[in-house]
Amino acid sequence: MRGVDKLTEPLRGQPMLRDRAVMLTQTRLSDLFVVLPTEAPARQEALAWLDVQTVLNPDAASGMASSVKAGIRAVPPDCDAALIMPADMPDIEVTDIDALCAAFIKHPRHILRAAAGETPGSPVIFPRSYFKKLLRLEGDQSGRAVLKTATNVILHPLKGDRATFDLDTPEAWALWHKRQS
Repeated sequence: MRGVDKLTEPLRGQPMLRDRAVMLTQTRLSDLFVVLPTEAPARQEALAWLDVQTVLNPDAASGMASSVKAGIRAVPPDCDAALIMPADMPDIEVTDIDALCAAFIKHPRHILRAAAGETPGSPVIFPRSYFKKLLRLEGDQSGRAVLKTATNVILHPLKGDRATFDLDTPEAWALWHKRQS
């Protein structure tokens, strides 16, 4: 975000990365992993004392695919799926994650993708059957590359634009702060 590490910028009084990790620890998810570049001490510090496992990604500079792959490799063999959520989505709530998980339990062979109305967004739950495809991603590809060819995606609408609103630019931050007032 124009020379600033957005994940360490304050969100609700703490670094955004911590805010989002704290939210995830309150969900029904187990085995929470946060993938970080190896050279990110401020991000590591933001996660101190939280019940999350940090996965260091020495290849982070090669693109988003390396982070997705590092996270998927960390998933224990007894987990049926992995939820992938970018840390810059400020409005995702515990109830959103839990509802997405409940929908996955009803449709365990499907990819469950959060949406804003009919517009696909994040987070996304990938069943284990998609892990091999996720591990073949390269460069700046994210899970979206796998979603493009998947035929069994269920969109799960969230309230408003929660599933599509992220804090990638100063303008998005300004809009988010305005919404909070």
